[in-house]
Amino acid sequence: MSSHPVAETVASLMPTARTELTELVAFRSVADFDQFPKSESEGAANWVADALRTEGFQDVALLDTPDGTQSVYGFLPGPEGAKTVLLYAHYDVQPPLDEAGWTSPPFELTERDGRWYGRGAADCKGGVIMHLLALRALKANGGVPVHVKVIAEGSEEQGTGGLERYAEEHPDLLAADTIVIGDTGNFRVGLPTVTSTLRGMTMVRVQVDTLEGNLHSGQFGGAAPDALAALIRVLDSLRGKDGSTTVDGLAAHATWEGLAYDEEQFREDAKVLDGVELIGSDAVADRIWARPAVTVLGIDCPPVVGATPSVQAGARALVSLRVPPGTDAAEATKLLQAHLEAHTPWGARVRTEQIGQGQPFSADTTSPAYTAMADAMAVAYPGEEMQYAGQGGSIPLCNTLAALYPQAEILLIGLSEPEAQIHALNESVSPEELERLSVAEALFLQNYAAN
Repeated sequence: MSSHPVAETVASLMPTARTELTELVAFRSVADFDQFPKSESEGAANWVADALRTEGFQDVALLDTPDGTQSVYGFLPGPEGAKTVLLYAHYDVQPPLDEAGWTSPPFELTERDGRWYGRGAADCKGGVIMHLLALRALKANGGVPVHVKVIAEGSEEQGTGGLERYAEEHPDLLAADTIVIGDTGNFRVGLPTVTSTLRGMTMVRVQVDTLEGNLHSGQFGGAAPDALAALIRVLDSLRGKDGSTTVDGLAAHATWEGLAYDEEQFREDAKVLDGVELIGSDAVADRIWARPAVTVLGIDCPPVVGATPSVQAGARALVSLRVPPGTDAAEATKLLQAHLEAHTPWGARVRTEQIGQGQPFSADTTSPAYTAMADAMAVAYPGEEMQYAGQGGSIPLCNTLAALYPQAEILLIGLSEPEAQIHALNESVSPEELERLSVAEALFLQNYAAN
């Protein structure tokens, strides 16, 4: 780490950062209120609001967004005539999945082997702490040189679009000269990276029905159309023999021009089992950053335990489609629905329903803000040059903000490097990355103000 005064201040604040992240991770703030109490999300929102007030933010508010969740907003005034920077993170998290599969409890921040484990530690409660650390470091070293707006979203992981719609209804609220989205991550630990593209996403629920009710498989099996078998067949049609995504009419041959992703490194990052092949063809970066990717997220059918010898009358699945830059997510949704309907066998009745969508994003990496960030990262990561990478995931808000504020520069950084295992069991954050990226963000704000 650099001996820069800002870096020294951030280093001194790290014990506080751990305490605060412990408090924030303890909220089970999954924005699925059928599974998790809404009070947990409200508690996390109030924690963020209190933290902003403590730092001197004005106009701190819990914004009731149209999807029934809350986003936290605050404004910290800078010098007269200064530029305005919007800092984004989200406090909602993915469900912990199988809590028994965690080495330590998912909502108790636990240090192990130099990392801090807990759901949301990297994605994206750590991003909230990163913003706080950067601002505190600036206050201790001459003050915050820009006007700062902070927005902490409450439903990013659900893809329900509450903050996007709220921003569209209140277009002046989040207006800024530059926007820093703290929800991506470095290509690997220690390699400073900005994310220049994001895949969009659409989610479609598909229901297949064949019978008025389940039938005895001995009496009717072999002629009675099995809805679960029909669903399996239609889902299988979404992939080619090599596992690549094959949605009728959807382009799937684009290439990635930036940072390369070594195949063996990817296997290690993804923890692919020995002997299991990767899916798709061509470069890994092409597959995960530049091309569509379909995933079956869940299937409603009888569980193995307790299953009876029955031909199933109905079955349902939730299908996710990641949409690369250059493809319209709404058009991709139509193609996916048409494909599912066209490939359903045996005349089975099929219904599709879109339940979430976000457009892909591509940033202008030639802007002054990127130069300011590159200089900042060179100090925070001595000897390393800032890299540009894609991101397979989606942050639908990016496109909303780009459309609302076409002159704004948008940068994407964050704590979700491969070892973080976001969305999986045993999510963790590297405290060293939290420290270095907080330094980088603080120095970026200084550099950007001076331009």
